[in-house]
Amino acid sequence: MDLLKSAYSDLIKQKALELGFDACGFAKAEELVPEKEILQGWLANQMHGNMHYMANHFEKRVDPSKLVEGAKSVIVLLSNYTPKAKQTDPEAPIIARYAYGVDYHFVVKDQLEFLFQYIKEEIYPSLEGRYFVDSAPVLERSLAAKAGLGWIGKNTHLIHKKLGSYVFISELIINLDLPYDEPIQDACGGCTRCIDACPTQAILPGRLLDARKCISYLTIENKDSIPEKFKGKMENRVFGCDICQEVCPWTWKSRPNTNKNLTPVTKIIQLTKNEWHNLTNEQFIETFRKSAVKRAKYSGLRRNIDFLISKDAE
Repeated sequence: MDLLKSAYSDLIKQKALELGFDACGFAKAEELVPEKEILQGWLANQMHGNMHYMANHFEKRVDPSKLVEGAKSVIVLLSNYTPKAKQTDPEAPIIARYAYGVDYHFVVKDQLEFLFQYIKEEIYPSLEGRYFVDSAPVLERSLAAKAGLGWIGKNTHLIHKKLGSYVFISELIINLDLPYDEPIQDACGGCTRCIDACPTQAILPGRLLDARKCISYLTIENKDSIPEKFKGKMENRVFGCDICQEVCPWTWKSRPNTNKNLTPVTKIIQLTKNEWHNLTNEQFIETFRKSAVKRAKYSGLRRNIDFLISKDAE
């Protein structure tokens, strides 16, 4: 039986790479005990801000076996999104790298569906389960670390030794028993570059993030006005951030992704400072109709742009 499970493992990992994923690991579908306590404390301290959904489905969030009945394994996959190109205008408002291309949800979900069908048709006809990419109450980074795909860095991102932290995490939670991968050793050492570089001091000791201070939260998840205390601290960020990843030595090792479906959209990365500042709703719809940036909606993006402009006007 162990030989058979090992064979299944090899086939699944090989197929994952063929489909365009950059790494694949397996974890047992079970309660994440240490993470449960950490999440409880994080929520109790209101560090999730107005991301009220983080408190929903708590038991499922900390136990994937409760999310999918009969689940035995979690297949965790990483997709490198390190872009080959950068925003062309150095003075233009900055967006997070993950938003350079087509919305990753569509790209990765298609790959997950292909992998799920492959396992069902070629390996295990009785396969049952679900697959997600940032779309369910799942502690994806914790599961990825448990599956041996990296460790949780001091910036709270998953860090893979070769891919860095510019990765999308997705998973299949299934009823197939597989050989589980071993977690790898934390390799942050004494480095505190991410903590020191955060302009709003959102990264706390103990691998905790106070989302209420995080630029990514303030420009995307936050639906209220951006507090005045953050003026002059946004580092020209208008959607997301990346600063704590940019300074990480492990991220410097990452090579540009090779998935043509994640290629930066020329119209987005070539927007000039003037075009950003004068962006209209019609232009927003046309430019970002297939982009993750549309999540902010025009009103949210306009708020972020105006917040930067108001700082520049002082």
